[in-house]
Amino acid sequence: MSIGGEGAHPLYWLDVFTDRPLAGNGLAVVLDADGVSEETMLAFAREVRLSETTFVQSANGDGADYRNRIWTISDEIPFAGHPSLGTAVAMAIEEGSEEASYVQQTVVGHQTVDVEIADEASGSVWHASILQEPAEFLETFPASRVAPALGIAEDGVDAQLSSQMVTTGLPTLLVPLASEEALAACRPDFDRLRKLDPDQALNLYAFHFDVPARRVSARCFAADMGEVEDPATGSAAGPLIAYLQDCLDIDRVTIDQGAQMGRPSRLEAKMESGRPRVSGDVTVLSVGRVRLP
Repeated sequence: MSIGGEGAHPLYWLDVFTDRPLAGNGLAVVLDADGVSEETMLAFAREVRLSETTFVQSANGDGADYRNRIWTISDEIPFAGHPSLGTAVAMAIEEGSEEASYVQQTVVGHQTVDVEIADEASGSVWHASILQEPAEFLETFPASRVAPALGIAEDGVDAQLSSQMVTTGLPTLLVPLASEEALAACRPDFDRLRKLDPDQALNLYAFHFDVPARRVSARCFAADMGEVEDPATGSAAGPLIAYLQDCLDIDRVTIDQGAQMGRPSRLEAKMESGRPRVSGDVTVLSVGRVRLP
């Protein structure tokens, strides 16, 4: 049985920042969503219960190819990384393209997303990258406040670097940790996390940086998505590379995330003309249609 007719929309289910199914960060993409109400968007995001679900609508500003509406199970958010990459891949497949460059419209502005097929035989693995907004460096936090929010001792926080809020569209508190052991030991207290900045939704991005290898191990905790850990966070990878360039003059890193969740993910981040570029693989799980009211 096929689903068609009025109210049926193309639906893509993808795993982002991975080259294999059931890893990375899951995403549902609903295309041709101009007539979908915000109430329905939230209800469907809660139905699929992924980190984010996107709804593609016609752009309402000059210079954009489409408007990307990004929803968690709680609310619409202004920007996110893996939904930007996965949505662009869905658009390319729907248009029959093997390589494309799109300008998406989000709440925070316009971002260019480039995609190309990586596995021509199956058509299921793509590579995508996004050029994020220039980073804005905000408040710093002492170890005495961030360590309790992570459930670790203060000496687990790297004393050589500052914990700092940085944003390229979605505020992220970057917390450098002293070791892989400290990262594995994190057991977040979400009440304490929310109190760090009660005026806005906050991702806490704990990471350990192996400087010689230029590799980062990271975990992201998000109070606004139902007190969960996020397996791959593109909106944090951009602020992270901007932060590392500012602190250590590092302009390119590989980030491993999601291992503790059984959802291994790999992100690449680099600075490009003063802006972060975040890239990774995207695996297509399913293509179909969904009927929405």
